[in-house]
Amino acid sequence: MIKLNFLLESINILESWKEKNMDISGIAYHSRKVKPGNLFVCIKGYKTDGHRYIMGAIANGADAIVVEEFQEGWDIPQYKVENSREALAALSNKFYDNPSKDMKIIGITGTNGKTTTSFMTDTILSNHGYNTGLIGTVMSRFGDSMIPSILTTPESLDLQNYFSQMKKQDISHVTMEVSSSALELNRVSNVDFDIVTFNNISREHIDLHGSFEEYFNAKASLIRNAGSNKWAILNVDSPRLKELINETKANVLTFSVEGQDGDLYCKNLDISTGRAEFTVVIQRSFKTGNTEYTPKEFKISLSVPGYHSVYNSMVAIAIALLSEIPIPTIQKSLKEFVGVERRFQFIFEDNFKIIDDHFANAGNIDVTLGTLSRMVYKDLTLVYAIRGSRGPTVNRENAEIIAKWAKKLGLTEITATLSKSHVTEKDKVTTEEISVFKEVMNNANIKVNLYEELQDAIAYGLSQAKNSDIVLLAGCQGMDYGAHIALDIIHKSRPDISKNLLYKPLRNRVAGTEDIQIIE
Repeated sequence: MIKLNFLLESINILESWKEKNMDISGIAYHSRKVKPGNLFVCIKGYKTDGHRYIMGAIANGADAIVVEEFQEGWDIPQYKVENSREALAALSNKFYDNPSKDMKIIGITGTNGKTTTSFMTDTILSNHGYNTGLIGTVMSRFGDSMIPSILTTPESLDLQNYFSQMKKQDISHVTMEVSSSALELNRVSNVDFDIVTFNNISREHIDLHGSFEEYFNAKASLIRNAGSNKWAILNVDSPRLKELINETKANVLTFSVEGQDGDLYCKNLDISTGRAEFTVVIQRSFKTGNTEYTPKEFKISLSVPGYHSVYNSMVAIAIALLSEIPIPTIQKSLKEFVGVERRFQFIFEDNFKIIDDHFANAGNIDVTLGTLSRMVYKDLTLVYAIRGSRGPTVNRENAEIIAKWAKKLGLTEITATLSKSHVTEKDKVTTEEISVFKEVMNNANIKVNLYEELQDAIAYGLSQAKNSDIVLLAGCQGMDYGAHIALDIIHKSRPDISKNLLYKPLRNRVAGTEDIQIIE
C-alpha cells in the first residue's frame, strides 16, 4: 500500500474534485485490470479513450481516478491533468520507487535492427557474467520470466513493473527496444537511461506520426533528452543522425560501416558467404568508467547473415565497449550469436534454402534484398505478406522497394498474401493497401499471385523451388506463422528428414507459435 498524496507529488494536478488521501493498492489504465483500492488513469489511445471505461473501473474497485476532463456522476476523487499518459508514467515510476535508477538501462531506437541489436547486446553482457534483462518486440525476459510482447515497448505502468521485478532479482543491465510510438506516447518517460543508441532512420509509421519529420523527432528525442553523464551512440553513415551529435548533452560515440567518419569504423568487410567478417577500428581514444580505450583494431566474425547484421553488430560492439566488456568476450559472443527469429533467419538449408525475414519497412526491405544480391543462388521465390493497417504510404514505399530490386534479382512474379486467418484486427490488410501494392507491381510489370490465406501462398511458393534456389518468406505480423507452415509442408513431402532436425530453427521461437484469437 502507498498513500495517494505521496503518489500525486509526482504529477502536476490542474484541478481536483473530492480530493482525499487514502491507501492505494496499485495503478491501472485498463478498466478490466482494476482491483479494489486501485488508482485508475484514463489514457487516450488512437482507437479508444479510457474516460469511456470509468464505470467499469469503479465497478471493479477503483477508489480514485486521474482524468484529462472531469467526469460527472462519480462520487470518488478525481484529479485533472493536462496529459494523462505523462501522468501514468510519472505515477508508475513513483509507485515502484524509480527502479530503473538502480540498473544500467540501454535504450535502442532506429527504424530497423532494434531487435537483433538488443539480442546481440544481451548475449555479450550475459557472457561477461552480468545478470541481464531484455525488453522488446519479441518478448520481455528477466530471470526465469519470459513474457511474449504485444507492444515493442510496454506501456509505462507495465514497463516500471518489469523494472521493479528485475530490481528484486538483482538484474544489473537491461537492454530494451524503444519505439517511436513509445517515445511519443510517454511510455519511457521517467526511465533513467545510461546508454541510448540511434541505429538508422528510414520512412516508417508515417501515417501514424503524420510526417517523416515528426517520426524522426520522436525517435531523436531519446538522444536529445539524454543527460550529460550518459552516452549516446550514433550511426554517422546517416546524415540525419550525424546532425544529432551537437543536439545532445550526452557523451557521444559514433560508428560507421561505409566510411571512416566514426569513432569506430569497419574495414576489410567480406560478406561473400552471406555471413560477414570485418575489422573494427577504434580511431579515437575515449574513457568510460575505469576503462580507457586507445586507437586499436580487432577482428569480428558473425554467424548471423546479412549486411544489416554488420550495422547491428557495430552498435552492440559500441555498447559493449561502453559497458567495459573485454574485446575477446565481444568477439566470442558475436561469433556464437545465431540470430533472432524472423530477422533474415535461415529455417531450411537442404536442396534449397528458406529464409524468414520481418520485412517491416522500405529501409529493412532494401537491406534484406541487398544482402540477397550479394549471395550465390539460382532463382529466388518471394512470398510476401502485405503489411496490414499501416496505411497506403508505408505500403506504397514497401512495394516500390520490392519493385526496384525485382529486376536486379530476376523476379518477374511475386506471391502475395493477406494472411486473413493469421492476423488480428489491428493487422488486417485494407482494400486500399491491396490496391496500392497491385498498382506498383503492375507499373513494374511484375505478376502478382495473390492469396487470401497464408498457407496457400506458401504452398505455391514452395512448389516453385528447385535445387540451389532460395524461398524468401517476407512480411511482418502476417508472416509470423510462415516458417512453421513451410516446415509443416516440407515434413509431409520429405518424411526422410528427421523431424527434430527439421524443426530445430523454430526451437524456443515466440512469434507464430501461440494460439491467437482472430477477430472477424
